[in-house]
Amino acid sequence: MVSAVVGHSEGVRQARARPAAMNAALVARARDARVHAYAPYSQFRVGAALEAADGRIFVGTNVESASYGVTLCAERVAVGAAVAGGAQAFRRLAVVTEVEPPAPPCGACRQLLAEFGLDLEIIAAGPTSERHWTLRALLPEPFTRASLA
Repeated sequence: MVSAVVGHSEGVRQARARPAAMNAALVARARDARVHAYAPYSQFRVGAALEAADGRIFVGTNVESASYGVTLCAERVAVGAAVAGGAQAFRRLAVVTEVEPPAPPCGACRQLLAEFGLDLEIIAAGPTSERHWTLRALLPEPFTRASLA
């Protein structure tokens, strides 16, 4: 599998330092979740695996609706599972799709993830390659709680 690091921040350099086996295990959990996607309209199946600061892994998959606006992305489902499980600090997120190059989280997912910190490592995996960023690199001007002040 080809791996590319995208972005220019300290967080990206840290992403390179993570053992490949740790990333592979997280990606494998996201691939497993992807199998259960409910995507009868788009056929765009996505799996996500979110690693909490305490090492627990929470998974999610996309759930589509005939009323497209209420469709849930895999990343947001994983965040909801994590919060329901008591986790609110995260290290890494793996997102798996079947497209090349691998797709990053959408804008709505990026914004929700920013609620929990911008140093999150993001791994997007496709059938033959991976891409890596920090959330800060993907969402350089987030709307955060500081924006409300």
